[in-house]
Amino acid sequence: MKIELQGIAKRFRLEWILRKVDLQLESGASYAISGPNGSGKSTLLKILAGHLTPSRGTVSFTKAGQIIPKDEVYRHLCYAAPYVELIEEFTLKEAITFHQGFKPFVDGIGPEELIEILNFEKSRHKMVRDFSSGMRQRLKLALALCAEADLIILDEPTTNLDSQGVTWYRQLIDTYTRDRLLIVASNVDVDFDFCQKRINVLDFKS
Repeated sequence: MKIELQGIAKRFRLEWILRKVDLQLESGASYAISGPNGSGKSTLLKILAGHLTPSRGTVSFTKAGQIIPKDEVYRHLCYAAPYVELIEEFTLKEAITFHQGFKPFVDGIGPEELIEILNFEKSRHKMVRDFSSGMRQRLKLALALCAEADLIILDEPTTNLDSQGVTWYRQLIDTYTRDRLLIVASNVDVDFDFCQKRINVLDFKS
């Protein structure tokens, strides 16, 4: 998969958040997006995911040389972020099964295998609303990283994770992101220090 941004700019009311963004991102590479809080990292992620329309410029998505229509981009990506909500009325197993109905998992992984990957065997029938913040974050990451998707976008992935959770996150990155397009936005080195390429949103402020 390839994403090309040409002359992208985004304005909210009278404030320009991003200007003159020209980027090309391709599968098989990992990209770190950094910048101070409030500098536009999440805005850029949402544009890269096709969730947000830029004020200026064009974004194109292609796979194997074929253009992906913008209303079909969601089929090719998974997105995990602290502000992306889970359905709290589901149990863990129900949440995974529901997600699998939209996005199959890689390598024949099913709900039971994903529960094992999460190390949540004792919580399979626990309601998501009763999860700790760290458990919720693990679930979001597992659903994104283990899904069959060409593009994985992570915003501040180790938010609410303890040291064991961070180690677990890095293991998932090593195991499930090869040959895919991975984009990570954060200011915490452990979130993205494995990324091959760096993008600083401060470069798109003038």
